[in-house]
Amino acid sequence: MDAGIRRAGDRGYVTVESAIGLGGLTIVLACLFAGIGALSGQLRCTDAAREAARLLARGQPHEAEAAVHTIAPGGARLAVRRSGDGITVEVGAEALGGLLPGVHLSATAYAVAEPGTEAAHAGR
Repeated sequence: MDAGIRRAGDRGYVTVESAIGLGGLTIVLACLFAGIGALSGQLRCTDAAREAARLLARGQPHEAEAAVHTIAPGGARLAVRRSGDGITVEVGAEALGGLLPGVHLSATAYAVAEPGTEAAHAGR
């Protein structure tokens, strides 16, 4: 065959290959962005738990709740457990506001109540 002659059955292959390639690239980018969003949410839960534990140890429960609602992803839940002078805080949320089913974010922080605060006497 001559190099300048095209076969009739080969028309449109580049278009199909490009469409499949772009679809695959879109899926990979969506997974990448979902992972980054979930990681960001996990870090926000960790920061919120740490801040809430610190504020509770200082005897500021209202500020701790406000900090969780400000720092953590939307819809985050705060759970507090006291054991003697120890305060354990758990912050949980859904990844990307529930857009990733089955992915639950959770972070735990621990603090010891400061002496002379209301938090130090609440555990006794």
